[in-house]
Amino acid sequence: MQRKSGLLKAMAVALSIALPTVLAVSAADARIGGGSSSGSRGTRTFSAPPPTTTAPGSASQFNRTITQPGQPGGFNTAAPARGGLFGGRFGGMLGGLAAGFLGAGLFGMLFGGGLFSGLGGFASILGLILQIVLVVFLVRMAMAWWQRRNQPAYAAGPSPADGQQSFRSGLSGLGSGLGGFGGFGGGSNQPPLQIQPADYEAFERLLGEIQQAWSNEDVGRLRLLSTPEMASYFERDLEQNQARGVVNKVSGVKLLQGDLAEAWRENGADYATVAMRFTLADKTTERASGRVVEGSDQPQEVTEIWTFLRHPGADWQLSAIQQVS
Repeated sequence: MQRKSGLLKAMAVALSIALPTVLAVSAADARIGGGSSSGSRGTRTFSAPPPTTTAPGSASQFNRTITQPGQPGGFNTAAPARGGLFGGRFGGMLGGLAAGFLGAGLFGMLFGGGLFSGLGGFASILGLILQIVLVVFLVRMAMAWWQRRNQPAYAAGPSPADGQQSFRSGLSGLGSGLGGFGGFGGGSNQPPLQIQPADYEAFERLLGEIQQAWSNEDVGRLRLLSTPEMASYFERDLEQNQARGVVNKVSGVKLLQGDLAEAWRENGADYATVAMRFTLADKTTERASGRVVEGSDQPQEVTEIWTFLRHPGADWQLSAIQQVS
């Protein structure tokens, strides 16, 4: 009995130490995305986005992603160039032609015919060598002519830097029209895809709408506002909350500052990665009683990196969320 009592006391002490830590972690991870890094950034999934004024630290690697290293676009479908004397486009035609010449020479050496018929054994061997030299010379001349004929003509165009514009100067003076994105900085990279003021407004709107859909446990709405991959993560997290008998509510979302890290086009789609610093109230309550078990109504400040994806003719969707270390 004394041993059991001592064991129970030890377990109680261990739980008293570990429980606050578990609750703190759960509270920090309760909001949408689970406080982890999830989603995909196309071929840049495994490349860290450039740091910005809003998020000068490094972005965490993805804990959940369906993208595999080297995909998409990670495979080279072009046929490898054939090496050797008869490689390239002339491989089939000239290879057969050369084989014919060599075959004729060997046949002539063995049976006394060929281009140098009537000569002795040494002359036949010499004739075979001369035939090989002749074939090599003709093949190289033909290949050089073909390469000159198909040489692409390059025209000197403007430097890529000529078409780049600082996002800071391009958006100056827009002020309150962009809400929290009014002070958008250029980050450390000038992307070729030009992001317009309407795009910034869409990013800010998605920040609030996705948080609201999460609080309402509206899976259908989340599927409209995010990519199928991100929607699947959200749905899985909501199912875990239901299994625990709790519901997570996020309110008072307000964007404080935003920076564009990079934007690019890939496989016909547009990508934009932005760093966002915002406030929100994050609390988790018991589904049955409504008792608060995690978080509170007090606003807290959060900085995350969100990547948005837009297909031609469609609206922006959330493609990834990354935490900042």
